[in-house]
Amino acid sequence: MTSTLDAPTVAAKGIKPVSMSRYGDDFQGFSDDLGATFTRYGFAVVADHGLDETVINAAIDDARAFFALPEDVKRAYHQPGTGGARGLTPFGVEAAKGAQAVDLKEFWHTGRELPPGHAYRQYMRDNLWPTEVPGFRSHLYGMFEALDALGRQILRAIARYMDLGDDFFEDKVELGNSVLRMLHYPPVPAGAPGVRAGAHEDINVITLLLGAEEAGLQLKDADGQWLDVAPPPGALVVNIGDMLQRLTNHVLPSTSHRVVNPAPDRASFARYSTPFFLHFNPDYVIETLPSTITAENPDRYAGKSIMAEDFLTERLKEIRLL
Repeated sequence: MTSTLDAPTVAAKGIKPVSMSRYGDDFQGFSDDLGATFTRYGFAVVADHGLDETVINAAIDDARAFFALPEDVKRAYHQPGTGGARGLTPFGVEAAKGAQAVDLKEFWHTGRELPPGHAYRQYMRDNLWPTEVPGFRSHLYGMFEALDALGRQILRAIARYMDLGDDFFEDKVELGNSVLRMLHYPPVPAGAPGVRAGAHEDINVITLLLGAEEAGLQLKDADGQWLDVAPPPGALVVNIGDMLQRLTNHVLPSTSHRVVNPAPDRASFARYSTPFFLHFNPDYVIETLPSTITAENPDRYAGKSIMAEDFLTERLKEIRLL
């Protein structure tokens, strides 16, 4: 398990924020800068994202209220054996792949709502909605929809950068098995085993993260050095997931990252963040893009295409959620 002492860290000063305000006026420039940052780090910082602060704050306030409920009340919304797809995953359940200790966190998952009889209902469970927090459903699903729409905009820029055609991802993620995770890292007692989130890569296509202003998020650079990710207030951190890394033959890398325990003067403070894990449609087959296969970068997954849902299931087993 990683710790705050196992490698030197520096601020990731090379990750310069890319302003979403350029999306309409300079889409090519926005896409080029965003794509170049992803290619270098696997991460990007997006400023001026345009998300409604009222929607964000209402969802975060509701999550805080839920996590403050008595443990037995929260546990009523835990569904063991379901991979944590919906509802509560209690403290001390998830672990990074290959880690000895569990992560010091609990979280709530909200996913896409589908109409009765939809074919994808075999892959997506119904959401759970706690009755103890008024407005929880409307606020969290409003945030889900806002991040889902923003994620599709960012994928459009990635498609432009990769010369795939701007609409390449649209029909591949329109009903993706995406989840909004409301994360709670409680205060860390002295001598606590493990870290808030051990070193890992994300499973999905891209992750959109709000709430990274509180120190702790780090990415592992190509030279093995841990870099602090410290976005300006209100900015969005976006990173490439394993599904997109696989699709692009590692042209866009899925970078290891972690959340280390706080400095002693912050140990008594809880940390909250809200990653949105954007996924492909469950039946989309991930197969290396021909344009990413070159003599210098041969196909790493030749003959190994895999359906997105099967890939997800494999990885959930690795991190102890299934």
